[in-house]
Amino acid sequence: MYDYENSPEPELIRRAKRGDIKAFSQLYARIYQDLYKFALYMTRHTQDAEDAVSDTVLSAYENISSLRKEDSFRNWMFTILSNRCKRMQRSGQKEIPRQDGAPAAGGRQEGHEPDYAQWHDVRRAFGELDEEERIIVAFSVFGGYRSEEIGQMLDKNAATVRSKKCRALEKMRSALS
Repeated sequence: MYDYENSPEPELIRRAKRGDIKAFSQLYARIYQDLYKFALYMTRHTQDAEDAVSDTVLSAYENISSLRKEDSFRNWMFTILSNRCKRMQRSGQKEIPRQDGAPAAGGRQEGHEPDYAQWHDVRRAFGELDEEERIIVAFSVFGGYRSEEIGQMLDKNAATVRSKKCRALEKMRSALS
């Protein structure tokens, strides 16, 4: 029996390209939380985030054979997700607040209750960014991407990405103070 959990990503990608559903599932399981957090901050509500991630996973599974570089799987997934979130925003889907008002992505520290007021302020500040700024901050914070990688995904110079990220974070700081 093949050990999917301990397999290196390139091997899982090769298996997924050959139609191995378990390999693709393992790849997805490794990045699901980051995809969801990114989608949640882009779409600003749970149902749209879940829909965006589901659509992304389906599209990625159907098109995994088109992935050229095995070390680009994560970037490829986030690019698909980013495009899906943009389409959802352009289609004018309404923002539906969560029923419980709780932060969907993290928000808890060990032994502490989440600070809902602070979480709300951060979401509001994030929402004040324009689309490109939100994408850059989300790729950086939730995806863990460097400016060079974000620049490649957005077809921008890495220095431009750093500059836009810095301005976006400053906008958020100003909105929070």
